[in-house]
Amino acid sequence: MENKNIWDTYSKEQLEELEVHAKEYMEFLDNGKTERECIDTIVNTIEKDGYQELQSLMKQNKELKAGDKVYSVWMNKSIVMFRLGNKPMAEGMNILGAHLDSPRLDIKQNPLYEEGGFAYLDTHYYGGVKKYQWVTIPLSIHGVVVKKDGTTVEINVGENEDDPVFFVSDLLIHLAAEQLEKKASRVIEGEALDIIIGNKPLIIDKNQVENGKEESRPKDAVKQGILAILKENYDMEEEDFISAELEVVPAGKAREAGFDRSMILAYGQDDRVCAFSSLKAMMEVTQSDRTACCILVDKEEIGSVGATGMQSRFFENAVAEVMNLAGEYSELNVRRCLASSCMLSSDVSSAFDPSFASSFDKKNVAYLGNGMVFNKFTGSRGKSGSNDANAEYLGHIRAIFDKEKVNFQTAELGRVDLGGGGTIAYILALYGMNVIDSGVAVLNMHAPWEATSKADVYEAKRGYIAFLNNASL
Repeated sequence: MENKNIWDTYSKEQLEELEVHAKEYMEFLDNGKTERECIDTIVNTIEKDGYQELQSLMKQNKELKAGDKVYSVWMNKSIVMFRLGNKPMAEGMNILGAHLDSPRLDIKQNPLYEEGGFAYLDTHYYGGVKKYQWVTIPLSIHGVVVKKDGTTVEINVGENEDDPVFFVSDLLIHLAAEQLEKKASRVIEGEALDIIIGNKPLIIDKNQVENGKEESRPKDAVKQGILAILKENYDMEEEDFISAELEVVPAGKAREAGFDRSMILAYGQDDRVCAFSSLKAMMEVTQSDRTACCILVDKEEIGSVGATGMQSRFFENAVAEVMNLAGEYSELNVRRCLASSCMLSSDVSSAFDPSFASSFDKKNVAYLGNGMVFNKFTGSRGKSGSNDANAEYLGHIRAIFDKEKVNFQTAELGRVDLGGGGTIAYILALYGMNVIDSGVAVLNMHAPWEATSKADVYEAKRGYIAFLNNASL
């Protein structure tokens, strides 16, 4: 039962493939710092691989057959992909499911204000974060602004070397005696996570200001200066923030970590590491008897709610439409398909951190570099909110991975009564299908910069391919 580091199990060819996979993954992280950016990247990738848009096929009433590749995007934030198998879909699918959203700061709808000579954007943090981790680091702004006429303006500022970046300020250590007495959860309050975006006032007439006529500097001149820049660069008015969707994330590219370059340090690896590995598995899997399916969704970090979260019916609706074009549709067949499916809920697990060893059960924790992770249950305390996979399914998964020589480990998310976490597993289990959580161990989970092992990322892809090819019970 002892877990072992898997780096020395690879052949030279596998090590080369591992590095290629890691490089592609890092590029994916750099190009997809928001759900929308991930969806754009994914669609561009899978269309080159022969995937066709479901909505277009529906308009053509095109018949689907074994081997066809289909995808459906929902509200530019979630996607489901199908590769039709040789057997009827009513006999079940092999499903991978991950989420594309990550903890961040969201810009509010009335965010722009000036205080003390600075222009700020007011934010509301998204997902579970340690708020103090978000101060004094370079931040970028990504998202869209939808104007009243329906036009959409894309914004991505802070990632290129010549871009400006933004930041949240913190109190200097010399004045921080009272601040340092607070609990970590209160050192930085949520309403204090407003980002500084400017300090230079707008000047209407420079000559008049130089001559002492301050009326040439308007009220809230720094804010007005920012509005002038937004108008010039994005044709954006202040009211356009109402219909904007702007996310503040750490600025900078994914980096290799360690002298041995064995790890990846980047923003958003929970859960884009599983999303990318699932995507690659869908593209590399061979034609199989059962339909292969991959769901990549939004809103997991806040409970999988909303129209683009896993609790939405968009996935069930897409399954029904695909079965209709495959000549299999009936309400009963859709129910049979979902109940007979097998799923890996592909989400990350906490990695053992020797600096905080007391937070983990060393016998039941994931270790970086020891392969992909299976969590029989998640939840918290007495397994509350968990999908507890049954023994038969675990035995079946073990047999698949042993057959395909996939390295894996089992874990819990922290020691009993201390931690826990949720995934989308329990939602899919409502259909009666077999589901278990699986994924990659992450160090610094939910921090602005998270760490993973290249070996674990590669092993996840190998495991997902094995599952898609073999998962039927």
